[in-house]
Amino acid sequence: MPDILIKNTKIYHNNSLKPAEIIIERGKVTKIGKDLRVSSSDMIIDANGALTLPAGIDVHVHFREPGMAAKENWYTGSCAAAAGGITTVIDQPNTIPPTTDRRSFEQKLKLAKKKSIIDFGINGGVTSNIEKLEELWKLGVTAFGEIFMAESTGGLNINEETFEEALVEIKRLGAIATIHAEDEKMRLELEELLKGYISSDYHSKVRPNACEAAAVQKALELISKMKVRTHFCHISTLEAIGLIRKEKYLTRRENKTPLFTCEVTPHHLFLSTRDWERLRSFGKMNPPLRGSHSIKALVNGINDGTIDMVASDHAPHLESEKDTDLKFAPSGVPGVETLMPLMLAAVRKNILPLAQMIMLTSWNPAKAFGLDLQAKGRLEVGFDADLIIVDPRALQPLKAEMLHSKAGWTPFEGMDVVFPKYTLSRGEVIWTEESIDARPGRGNFLQGNGKKSEEDLEETE
Repeated sequence: MPDILIKNTKIYHNNSLKPAEIIIERGKVTKIGKDLRVSSSDMIIDANGALTLPAGIDVHVHFREPGMAAKENWYTGSCAAAAGGITTVIDQPNTIPPTTDRRSFEQKLKLAKKKSIIDFGINGGVTSNIEKLEELWKLGVTAFGEIFMAESTGGLNINEETFEEALVEIKRLGAIATIHAEDEKMRLELEELLKGYISSDYHSKVRPNACEAAAVQKALELISKMKVRTHFCHISTLEAIGLIRKEKYLTRRENKTPLFTCEVTPHHLFLSTRDWERLRSFGKMNPPLRGSHSIKALVNGINDGTIDMVASDHAPHLESEKDTDLKFAPSGVPGVETLMPLMLAAVRKNILPLAQMIMLTSWNPAKAFGLDLQAKGRLEVGFDADLIIVDPRALQPLKAEMLHSKAGWTPFEGMDVVFPKYTLSRGEVIWTEESIDARPGRGNFLQGNGKKSEEDLEETE
């Protein structure tokens, strides 16, 4: 007996939207077709002509727990994700304590297993803990990083020597390095030079386009030299996109697959330096807001395949923390709940095609981080029924009061969004338009390849 039948829906298949029905059994998609006959089912969802799409995978969130639960915790963060159509996240290591050894990893994992309503991976932190990376890999971290090449929230930035040492070890382990690419030397020099600068765009001046481009260039040289798998977080500039596009082109010209992927965030796609005056300290994030030329380059990079995925870099702070002088306000904005709604609105407005949005938010993230091997990222028979049902015509202006993050605010206030009508995680309805319907702790930990390798090794011994 099927658990759920979704009828009267449309799916994206073979480059077009097609009418379909979907049967879900034991959390998996088991049949996709027309006029599927079932004797009975636990639930029938009539989509009324709405689309059924793969749910989003957000590979870059900061759920702030342990240590900063006043900003967010695994329950509130995962509820926000579910309401926005995200059913899988990868949490970053700059918590308190940072996820840099067995004890801190197990502390975070215990909290996540107890509270998360969606599936999750956990990244391992990289500081001076090079000797701990193998331990973390065997415990099941998804990847390593963000590796901070410049100062950011949490103070985990490392020097060039440690960065190279980390890449050597990550290559040895067969793992992935995820990189926050900004040049610390340039940042410090500009901070000193501009210490008397008081305009609202101060943060963009201190961390200019060249700051990101220099770090990306440096990282690409090391990646090419060491042959280490890498992922660039939140690429934001015209210059960095150009470097990445060139490197991918040269690699593919040699009939090779690039060793690296990259992401872009909605705040770098849909906000700009023009928003500094409106947002002020609430628009402060690392890397900072960029100009219109960079935004055009990011949109082009999305449409030509240079950019592999969209991730939120969900980094919530309370309004009371952000409402201060720009130079002293913490960096970061909430975004896990608005990622999919903003991207769906962009499709509706013909900024990008639906096929590309699906690649950016589900297929590519799953493939890049090995989640496709755990049945994530596709609306196909045999894959987890991680799905959203959405009416793309249902544009509405975003209001902070709609959202579920503890942050209580959004930099996208008033922008058009399309929220899902339903969110399903492994065949269980966890969001229905205006209500969360899932128990804390139902989310599964998605073990990284290091954990699997260890288990496979033990089986053969």
